Amino acid sequence: MSIATADKAVPVAPAAPTFAEAAGVWAKIGLLSFGGPAGQIALMHKELVEERRWIGEQRFLHALNYCMLLPGPEAQQLAIYIGWLLHRTAGGLVAGILFILPGAAVMLGLSILYVLYRQVALVEALFFGVKAAVLAVVVEAVLRIGRRALRNQMMVVVAAAAFVGLAVLRIPFPLIVLAAGLCGWIGSRRAPGLFASAGHSGSAEPDAEAVVDRMFERGELAHADPSWRRAARVLALWLPVWLGPVVLLWLAAGPAAIWTQIGGFFSLMAVVTFGGAYAVLAYVAQAAVDSFGWLAPGEMVDGLGLAETTPGPLILVLQFVGFLAAHRAPGGLDPLLAGCLGALLTVWVTFAPCFLWIFLGAPYVEALRGNRAISAALSAITAAVVGVVLNLALWFALHVVFREARTFDILGIGPDLPVLGTIDWRAAILAAAALIAMLRFRIGMIPTLAACALAGIGLGQLPA
Repeated sequence: MSIATADKAVPVAPAAPTFAEAAGVWAKIGLLSFGGPAGQIALMHKELVEERRWIGEQRFLHALNYCMLLPGPEAQQLAIYIGWLLHRTAGGLVAGILFILPGAAVMLGLSILYVLYRQVALVEALFFGVKAAVLAVVVEAVLRIGRRALRNQMMVVVAAAAFVGLAVLRIPFPLIVLAAGLCGWIGSRRAPGLFASAGHSGSAEPDAEAVVDRMFERGELAHADPSWRRAARVLALWLPVWLGPVVLLWLAAGPAAIWTQIGGFFSLMAVVTFGGAYAVLAYVAQAAVDSFGWLAPGEMVDGLGLAETTPGPLILVLQFVGFLAAHRAPGGLDPLLAGCLGALLTVWVTFAPCFLWIFLGAPYVEALRGNRAISAALSAITAAVVGVVLNLALWFALHVVFREARTFDILGIGPDLPVLGTIDWRAAILAAAALIAMLRFRIGMIPTLAACALAGIGLGQLPA
């Protein structure tokens, strides 16, 4: 059956999914959500827009635009948004939890295996290869994000300033994000053409009627009507859900306890993770390694390699960091139990605010449509992310390809530089081969990681 619209036949929406049916689809998406946010968003588009027609193309893109304005994993937030549209708060909860649950479970298992068997020679050789591949993955991310974000000279300047700010001036990552957003906000008034958002190109064809569209026409989306009373209720519930455990830990254990440090640090990360996981990883790595001493530089690369091979958001690498931090400072608990609790706490404070952002802001999304200042701020932040990820690539290269690096320090600022005589030719060859495989031959990330892990078994036995 179809409806004629301007000489086009627009198919009528299918029946609305039951809550159980939707939960099954969200579980499927959570299990298959490999490939980073681009792959995850493409999977949701295929399942929810093209095949099931639960949401229309334009509404899907509009929701995605909003999620890209938010800190945190945009793919999970998009799942929460669509689940909330279909089945209110319960639907958003199920969609968001099932999106990360498979990856979080796998990451926890891999973290346990890592601390138990990392010293085994075979496992060390496997991770030697994975580290080299991860370096190539991050370099590829710099090129991919740069092609999309650096549309003019102003954006190149913003990216370069972000790189220098992090690598040389050692400006904290949150300040980089704030400065870039402020630059875009001001630029939207002074030179709007330089900061205009690239946006998303939609089809000129009329959307097939989707389930959510029909719900809107029938007045079944009353929960999407914005009101200050509703917003106050959301804040009153979700702020304590998110930050309550951190406050209780601070009161019970004190500010110096490992649990308080984990909860506080990753709560901060939850509000500054603009631009995806790669953007925040350099800051997390430097803080976790240099400031807190939770793990060694090579272990951060190991964690990213594990996260790249699991479903779910790449930001699950933070779960690995939280696990190791608590495992090494168990405070009288069994180290494995402490590690599991640290991982759970990290996941909680990282992903709980994602539900807050959607449940609080989604009803006001229509008011953001066409807001030039917000779009310009996001464009500037995206450009800064290129410089941030380039800094991450440099940081990884220093600790993967070279066995020793030194800080060139003048008055508290200066970059980290490699000691050239400590180059590991095995890692350099593997990283170069992985980069060629991904850029020249378009081999996927998972096959590249697997091939480098196997190659690491052989090369790891050779002298550096």
